[in-house]
Amino acid sequence: QVQVVESGGGLVQAGGSLRLSCTTSGFPFEIYAMAWFRQTPGKEREVISVISRRSGTTDYADSVKGRFTISRDNAKNTVYLQMNSLKPEDTAMYVCAAGSRYDPLRLGTPDYWGQGTQVTVSS
Repeated sequence: QVQVVESGGGLVQAGGSLRLSCTTSGFPFEIYAMAWFRQTPGKEREVISVISRRSGTTDYADSVKGRFTISRDNAKNTVYLQMNSLKPEDTAMYVCAAGSRYDPLRLGTPDYWGQGTQVTVSS
């Protein structure tokens, strides 16, 4: 049974930091690319960051470039999103996803989705 479980969300003041974690099971994590998306009511889901299976390639949305860092630990089947210099406009549900192929994942069509963790940034 595939499980994709996010944690680490919460309420933080603008300028603060949070580290999200996404722990997985039920599929061979080490051969899957991983990604973080975010979604707010009334807006399209946005891909925030993608990381290849061995961390050799990463991509970031322009809105988070220089502030967010994606990483993964294949021994722990976990992907992380370090979020610094948070802004109120970063408020969203952050969702982790896994894809057997990097480009479809980056374009928003993963194989597996998590349920999400809420991040709220107060001004």
